[in-house]
Amino acid sequence: MTTGEVGAMTPEECWALLEDETFGRLAYRLVDEVHIVPLDYATWARAIYVRTQAGNKLLAAALSSDVALEIDWRGEHGAWSVVVRGRLRLLEPDEHPLHVPAARPWVGDVASEVVELVPEVVEGRRFSWS
Repeated sequence: MTTGEVGAMTPEECWALLEDETFGRLAYRLVDEVHIVPLDYATWARAIYVRTQAGNKLLAAALSSDVALEIDWRGEHGAWSVVVRGRLRLLEPDEHPLHVPAARPWVGDVASEVVELVPEVVEGRRFSWS
């Protein structure tokens, strides 16, 4: 890779990419451990929703943990990366947005719980090289 350019993206550019994608990695802290997991997500009204089942993500949501979601792409002459930082919130069944797809978790039973990532910071960078 030769020397290239790095540029910041606007929040609008970041949200456009977040809305186009459905796969990312969620990092969260539980007590004294940091976890990172791949997951499918959906966006609606500038929030991010994840269907999940019992486990660490639900515990992190119940504790209103600080989290970060990262999505990225890399091509032959460029790349981009978007990071959303905020808090997880466990939604009650009557709060589930209708727009969150009925996705299955990667393993196990159908995911019936929905957690919301309430964004506090959304930022991204574009990279280019020749």
